[in-house]
Amino acid sequence: MTTQAPEPASLTVDELAARAGVTVRTVRFYSTRGLLPPPVIGPRRVGRYGPEHLSRLALIEELQHQGMTLSAIERYLDALPDDLSAHDLAIHRALVATWAPDSALESSRSELEKRAGRSLTETDIRRLTAMNVLTPAPEGFRVDVGLLRLGVALLDVPIAHETILAAREVLLGHARTAAHQLTALFRDEVWGPFTEGESDPERVESMKALSAHMQPMVVQALVTAFQRSLKEELRAAFVSEPVGSGHGDDLQDHHEAR
Repeated sequence: MTTQAPEPASLTVDELAARAGVTVRTVRFYSTRGLLPPPVIGPRRVGRYGPEHLSRLALIEELQHQGMTLSAIERYLDALPDDLSAHDLAIHRALVATWAPDSALESSRSELEKRAGRSLTETDIRRLTAMNVLTPAPEGFRVDVGLLRLGVALLDVPIAHETILAAREVLLGHARTAAHQLTALFRDEVWGPFTEGESDPERVESMKALSAHMQPMVVQALVTAFQRSLKEELRAAFVSEPVGSGHGDDLQDHHEAR
């Protein structure tokens, strides 16, 4: 199986800043701090940026949203493998955002478009609202920051809006079931023995500390298990065809070409 080639670095610093919802000055500042890898130098010595830079900016934004200083973010990024792709960084950001507190902010239309990194049509606004990314507010919109980038990315996916909403309900339903069962298991098998003999205030503090320690690991395990299961299901659904049908070979060739 061949590996799909990474997307080329094709964005100027102005385009990267617009897509990320930051200023050019911020991009250059992050670069001098070592938070962003250097651009690819193209013709006329113009720096070009790619998806990895965009994903890394999104991760930096998420870490800042959680209250980390630039020095802490620098140490955090230094600990990551050097060969992470834009896709890997996006998954990493999703994992970071998962155990962050729920957050929403009031935003005007212009602020929303700056954060989204693109202009939004009325149809886009309706779709984002239907996905619960946005809700109307007196001064514009109330934005779910954790869902905004995913919602904006889905605007360009050639899938019917009804299918996206149906998929969301499937994911939410299974996520609630998994959360309920894992919480019950955590309560009965971990919390009880861990806090045995402590007073109620001490038990609460111990529970908070243990939960904060375990939650990222549980999320990582869930995402990894889901990725592997989804890969297996997609392979079974779209690659494995009855022998002699002819379609299976075509799909296999297409899959490996990717």
